[in-house]
Amino acid sequence: MKRILLWLTAALCIALCGCTAQNGTAAQPATAQENASYTQIDPEEAARLMKTEKDCIILDVRTEEEFQSGHIPNAICIPNETIGNSEIGALKDKNQLILVYCRSGRRSKEAAQKLSNLGYTNVKEFGGIIDWTGETVTESESQKGI
Repeated sequence: MKRILLWLTAALCIALCGCTAQNGTAAQPATAQENASYTQIDPEEAARLMKTEKDCIILDVRTEEEFQSGHIPNAICIPNETIGNSEIGALKDKNQLILVYCRSGRRSKEAAQKLSNLGYTNVKEFGGIIDWTGETVTESESQKGI
């Protein structure tokens, strides 16, 4: 009888430990949003996609001031801080290829995850403009068509 009680106690402990997260709280099932993800690529792959994919969006998630001081040609600016839980008017097609970058890669990772959580299915993050070896333009050059 003691042996059965010992086995039941051990089984109960194992079951309870398996149901708690590392911080000691009850584990919650992952939601579809938490499972949404983006793809990390390098700047060279991003440059190749920019040349071969005609309808891709190049998304700069830095501030407007940073964007105006120099950005990748044809990029649009939607600052990371403005991406929340609601639809983004400039990004209507949730299946369109979106190439995301910032200055160093931190904000672009955050923005790419937020976009994935919003249901965008083809998000590729390629780091920061500090690692970009391709062409850049300033806002004034972009407006002049240079």
